[in-house]
Amino acid sequence: MPDTYSNDIVIDGKKYKYYNIDKFMVDHGKKIQELPYSIRILLELTLRRSETHTEMQQFLSNFLDWDQKHDHDIPYKPERVILQDFTGVPALVDLAAMREEYEARGQNPDEINPDVPVHLVIDHSVQVDMAGNEDAFEYNIKQEFKRNRERYLFLKWAQESFDNLSVIPPDTGIIHQVNLEYLSSVIRQSDDSVPTLFPDTLVGTDSHTTMINALGVLGWGVGGIEAEASMLGQESYFPMPQVVGVYLTGELPTTATATDLALTLTHVLRDFNVVGKFVEFYGPGLKNLPLANRATISNMAPEYGATCGFFPIDQQTIDYLRLTDRTKDQIEIVEAYARENSLIYQENQDSQRKYSEYVELDLSEVESSVAGPKRPQDLVKLPQLAQQFRKYDELDDCVVSIDENNFQLRPGALGIAAITSCTNTSNPEILITAGLLAKKAVENGLKIPEYVKTSFAPGSRVVTEYLAAAKLQKYLDDLGFNIVGYGCTTCIGNSGKLKDGVQEVVAETGYPLAAIESGNRNFEGRVNPLIKDTYLASPPLVVAYALAGTLDIDLSKEALGYNQKQEPVYLTDLWPAAEEVSEVIHKYLKPSLFSKNYGNIFKQNASWNALPSTKSTNYNWDKKSTYLASPPLFEKNEKKLTGLRVLAKLGDSITTDHISPAGFIGQRTPAGKYLLSRGVKPQDFNSYGSRRGNHEVMIRGTLANIRLQNQLTPDKQGGFTKNWLTGEETTIYDAAMSYRAKKIGSIILAGKDYGMGSSRDWAAKGVQLLGVKAVIAESFERIHRSNLVMMGVLPLQYLPNENAQSLKLDGAESFSIELDGKYAHVTAKSSNKITKFDVVSRFDAPIDIKYYQTNGILPYVLEKKISGN
Repeated sequence: MPDTYSNDIVIDGKKYKYYNIDKFMVDHGKKIQELPYSIRILLELTLRRSETHTEMQQFLSNFLDWDQKHDHDIPYKPERVILQDFTGVPALVDLAAMREEYEARGQNPDEINPDVPVHLVIDHSVQVDMAGNEDAFEYNIKQEFKRNRERYLFLKWAQESFDNLSVIPPDTGIIHQVNLEYLSSVIRQSDDSVPTLFPDTLVGTDSHTTMINALGVLGWGVGGIEAEASMLGQESYFPMPQVVGVYLTGELPTTATATDLALTLTHVLRDFNVVGKFVEFYGPGLKNLPLANRATISNMAPEYGATCGFFPIDQQTIDYLRLTDRTKDQIEIVEAYARENSLIYQENQDSQRKYSEYVELDLSEVESSVAGPKRPQDLVKLPQLAQQFRKYDELDDCVVSIDENNFQLRPGALGIAAITSCTNTSNPEILITAGLLAKKAVENGLKIPEYVKTSFAPGSRVVTEYLAAAKLQKYLDDLGFNIVGYGCTTCIGNSGKLKDGVQEVVAETGYPLAAIESGNRNFEGRVNPLIKDTYLASPPLVVAYALAGTLDIDLSKEALGYNQKQEPVYLTDLWPAAEEVSEVIHKYLKPSLFSKNYGNIFKQNASWNALPSTKSTNYNWDKKSTYLASPPLFEKNEKKLTGLRVLAKLGDSITTDHISPAGFIGQRTPAGKYLLSRGVKPQDFNSYGSRRGNHEVMIRGTLANIRLQNQLTPDKQGGFTKNWLTGEETTIYDAAMSYRAKKIGSIILAGKDYGMGSSRDWAAKGVQLLGVKAVIAESFERIHRSNLVMMGVLPLQYLPNENAQSLKLDGAESFSIELDGKYAHVTAKSSNKITKFDVVSRFDAPIDIKYYQTNGILPYVLEKKISGN
């Protein structure tokens, strides 16, 4: 294609080049004003790459009538990739294994490197071993390095040995907050003599990569295997997305927080069904939403099911770049380029812009709320929360003893109260609100009951600086919300044990204690295997409920404690006025905090800097390691789709946490038994998430969540199934190995929203290595469907109004599958009947078929690289 759409732009006396999407639309008789901003970014990417990759020109016409082209594919090649360590370690392990395979095929292994800039932020490994005191932070870091030395040495090797890779050290911040405050430039530029300007785009190996959408940056979470493809220069293809326009009006009331808004939107948009769609926010309400509030909303996109939750660039974006001390030159580039290339928000064009579907929300109607007990979309207003625990009314009290003091607990009593997660700790307004609430609580003589384990894990060290400067952290400390680390902690299951005395009783009795956290996920068994009901809430509400010691309370009218005069203290007594919060923000939140912190981020962790580093082409695997091993991802797998036995028959909303848990490893589980056999002591088991670099641990942990309910073993919860060869109940791992030994493939049957949750590649890798050939579900979450295909596992979807129940499938059948274009024909045989039915083959893009046929994306990319195509 001729360089028709390349234009020059001069910014502060310097000449740049850019690709004019307005001119492209006008030349084809269309108006750029009608395009959603997220679609404009995809158009720019395709237009720009079409100059040097002529095969991409064919996709440009899809943008002209984009909302009639949802069955047409478009390409996406992000400008960078961001990884966290739980998913980043296995991704880099795979690249190391690819180097070995590449060399074994006679190629130069040094050619295997990331093709685009890659940042890995180590934030998932710190655990809350100690909490509630001033020693917690140092103790937890010490334990973190003790547990993860092997992994960290590997990451140091990777940083030295791979080009285009940088590693943000542990205990410096959470991936998405670091991305928002530091890594993203919003508008990038090439290194040519006349630089080309273009929007920042990315994928990340964490579902909540969408947080960056708040900054006007298009990006979303993918599985580690898809991220590896992007790292290696592989375009991904997906159908032209539907874009749901969310029209915001009004302003949040002073009693509601950004968390309340995010939880409300999660509930509304889940009900509206935005799964697999883009969500774009617009309307007069935008000017009343600071960027930190937008970040909380965008972060929750996986919870409302959207691919992204996008806010276009506007004045709030520019203000945030100034607040976080981006350079003057970069801010000028962002503003000038976005205005010149039709990427800056124009409220006066709202009526011209076309969306696939429309949702409206008046911000002034948002109420204080929580979400739970198992799903983030299940919104509960504060007056209704106590009713959630009436199901336990017949239970007796549970007595726990702490430091010779006895406590009688009822269901709803809190085992954990955690200010945690990227979702909220990037938001100064709600953290300062929590700090001011803690101050008033301490001044009223309130204390948190001893049985509640409290913790605070900020998303960056900037948070510590402004809370300390405002003298608010000391009040949080007084209540037990001492800083335990800079990482995801409780939100991803790294909550550690409950308080001594509580842990032992609940482990023995299974008594249903609750948790409250300012996180984004509350799936069963996620935050702690002993916690039954988990609710998501804003940081100030986490503090408030912790003071009450229970969720079985109506904070809208009941006292959460008593002051020194034994007078009742209500939430309204503690909640700070908006003016108080604003005064602290303006006085203590300064741009210099950000530049000072991030200018020193690679040197902040002395323990990390003290680790030795090596550089070599190939990694020297330690065969005794239980953390790292070269995975068998390049073995040939037979595509035999006959005689398949059901490994698990599951219900609705099976999450990637159910399929591949991240937290606690039990001694009696297959993974625990494996570690014991390798001489690992139970206290050194660490977590599933930390051992994702070793496939032997991870396949044993697949479908091993203690809250998993396999309908084949209705009398047991956890990773159990029925072995159809012996008729015995056994672990899923042992049954799978039994089938594999006899070269019998297996299948999983599931309900709606299979694979919802974190973008966890091991949820797909694990089932593939167990020998699963196909998953038949009523519906799939976007990322997990993609991951299954990229591991060579067949995702099949029941036809509308059909499922295992309507087809009377009980799991005892032997399945055969015949692929036939868009559909597949399934035959299920049991001893007394034959059931035949059709399902949809969820190959959502033509490239999916190639991935499936070559046993996954990594073998595909390797073959492509060797052939030079």
